[in-house]
Amino acid sequence: MSDNRIYIFDTTLRDGEQVPGCKLNTKQKVELALALEKLGVDIIEAGFPISSPGDFQSVEEIAKAVGDVVVCGLSRSVEKDIKTAAEALKYAKRPRIHTGIGTSESHIKYKFRTTPEKIIERAVAAVKYAKSFVEDVEFYAEDAGRTDNEYLARVIQAVVDAGATVLNIPDTTGYCLPEEYGAKIRFLKENVKGIHKAILSTHCHNDLGLATANSIAGIQNGARQIECTINGIGERAGNTSLEEVVMIMRQHAHLNFQTQINTPKLQGISNLVSEKMGMPVQPNKAIVGANAFAHSSGIHQDGVIKKRETYEIINPLDVGVDHSKIVLTARSGRAAIAYRAKQIGYNLTKIDLDKVYSNFLTVADKKKEVNDDDLAGIIAAKTSLVQASC
Repeated sequence: MSDNRIYIFDTTLRDGEQVPGCKLNTKQKVELALALEKLGVDIIEAGFPISSPGDFQSVEEIAKAVGDVVVCGLSRSVEKDIKTAAEALKYAKRPRIHTGIGTSESHIKYKFRTTPEKIIERAVAAVKYAKSFVEDVEFYAEDAGRTDNEYLARVIQAVVDAGATVLNIPDTTGYCLPEEYGAKIRFLKENVKGIHKAILSTHCHNDLGLATANSIAGIQNGARQIECTINGIGERAGNTSLEEVVMIMRQHAHLNFQTQINTPKLQGISNLVSEKMGMPVQPNKAIVGANAFAHSSGIHQDGVIKKRETYEIINPLDVGVDHSKIVLTARSGRAAIAYRAKQIGYNLTKIDLDKVYSNFLTVADKKKEVNDDDLAGIIAAKTSLVQASC
């Protein structure tokens, strides 16, 4: 494995679908899985097969439909869960069982009502049983973010020795600060013997808005897989956003991390997931929001018109957006009006622009946004210009 290669594990169809109201049927899941494969993700977590007959069928059909991408099924550290996951994955060319158990003091005491030693025993048994069905077994230490590092290292050591190929270190509640989460990954790298034989994975939730930052801190400290979702959808405040971590790595080339994601497909798949799940994307969402490449401030508009990079660190084409948007509002300046006027067929002189501008501000103060028809009307009322053929 190249040391700078970061594997993208997409859990839109499993963790993402746990959002209330975002239930997908099997046909929709297969459609999204094929789109994720074209996007270039390395692993698709297709579902939680034991949870329902429908989820079992979806995992099975996705396993049949996709090609070389790894198809993953989730399970608890319960034999029936693991066996059911294996059955659902039987058609996959590259199957992975994702099994695990909670490791924090809270989970051990109040969820499982057991002891730390019993948790390790259950973890090892789960990995060994999963290995009897597939070679590729990922272990998750649920609530690892709030798990004592010394104990977490003992758990991870045990599952590495049992044959786990991927080690998922979830910040299940989104509690960690980036430096804490990064230090946790680094501690495991430095204190678990044989950890180089497995891939460390991040799985960060966004309860405090830190999922993306924590995932990047994770790979900076030795993780080589990021678990994420399209649009950052997921439980409560959501998961790590695929488009965000991918574009951070792309824009910060000095980090020297690489993925296989075909970034011009990001906007399209964002729209597809939003449509199928009935989950609108907030306009100010990074990378794929409607306003991600929109400018309404006159100062920003003037800068972008002169040189796009003045206010845009990402070329819209790199994420599948065909152009930046100059939105006319009461904060827009003359440069933006002239620019938009030219787009609809008017070449305004400085004198024309001065005539139009005051009337434009009167209209703009009454409306949130001045559209092309509004602008054409303002120009016609204040000048003798005829609209050119566009």
